[in-house]
Amino acid sequence: MTETEARELDAADELPTLRPEFHVPAEAAYLAGNSLGLQHRSVRDRLLDELDDWARLGVEGHLEAKRPWLPYHEQLRVPAARLVGAAPAEIVMMNSLTVNLHLMMVSFYRPTADRHAIVIEDSSFPSDSYAVRSQAAFHGYDPDAAVIRLESGDDVVDFLSAQGDRVALVLLGGVNYLTGELLDIPAITAAGHAAGAVVGWDLAHAAGNVPLQLHDWDVDWAAWCTYKYLNSGPGAVAGAFVHERHLTDRSLPRLEGWWGTQAGTRFAMAPVLEPVDTADAWQLSNPPILALAPVLASLEVFDAIGMAALRAKSVRLTGYLESLLGGLDVITPRDPARRGAQLSVRVRDAAAASRRLREFGVIADSREPDVIRLAPAPLYNTFHDCWRAAEAMRRV
Repeated sequence: MTETEARELDAADELPTLRPEFHVPAEAAYLAGNSLGLQHRSVRDRLLDELDDWARLGVEGHLEAKRPWLPYHEQLRVPAARLVGAAPAEIVMMNSLTVNLHLMMVSFYRPTADRHAIVIEDSSFPSDSYAVRSQAAFHGYDPDAAVIRLESGDDVVDFLSAQGDRVALVLLGGVNYLTGELLDIPAITAAGHAAGAVVGWDLAHAAGNVPLQLHDWDVDWAAWCTYKYLNSGPGAVAGAFVHERHLTDRSLPRLEGWWGTQAGTRFAMAPVLEPVDTADAWQLSNPPILALAPVLASLEVFDAIGMAALRAKSVRLTGYLESLLGGLDVITPRDPARRGAQLSVRVRDAAAASRRLREFGVIADSREPDVIRLAPAPLYNTFHDCWRAAEAMRRV
């Protein structure tokens, strides 16, 4: 495939690229959106709006800003719900990913002497591993024994069928950060429930990458970051989902804070919280407006296009890139239905290879010791980007 043919594919594709709407570093072929997404050009003005309102209004901005700050997080609920296949009441945008994982586990990891195991992937993201091990230890269990690490989604289903009676929680990544494998979320969730376990998902590499139907799949809870495929900026505010069947369960333990009480009586300053019957019940603090503004801008972009169209474009781009990487050791599943917008390639020295790719105008993500991750994000990546990346990989 030639460079000209790659450009022809871009010109003919049914979903034109939004690349001109993003800031692309040095006009590179930027295939690192699975690590940090690019900045949409609308974000600067969104932040300036909030800074101007703060300067102009001070505290009155809570009610009088262009987008009033007091109910600001409500604007994100509906587009975020559409993104992950949820009811609006099941969604709250708050905190960062690992904080949300811990807040969810406070409620949903309820270990007993006979049932206290936590199942994760062996190649889970380190923060997830640290979080579940610390939760097990916090409850008085040996994390080396309580945390069970399994190789694949198939292993998880088999294990739950055979030994699920000792599992309290299943917590997996919807898309594996290292290999790009998309797990069978509904099947694993059903297997976990059949075994009597609670099932939560880390969707850091799935939200904005693959279509999700968290409510219909009966997922108990989930959490995700927004700085990867959702392009909301480094360390951006994360999201959380709690299935509606849990929202009115007053027996669930929760850590509580001001923003989890009823909005209508919040400023009565009562000493006892009045819980709401939405995912807001898990929200502790008032929303960080300057941090939420880029998330809102991003969600509006996704809402305008829809995940179905983005997923179709992702499959086309990733399939094209795969066709150009013949002869390289791609460790991502070859079936498009079993992967997201990522191909992981095994190399001898990932860090050195990543530096050399930069010499050819390609920005990719490396994971030591030997994996280069190429993520053709459908919002701003093109067939030409994929061609450039494949050419650079061959030279490197």
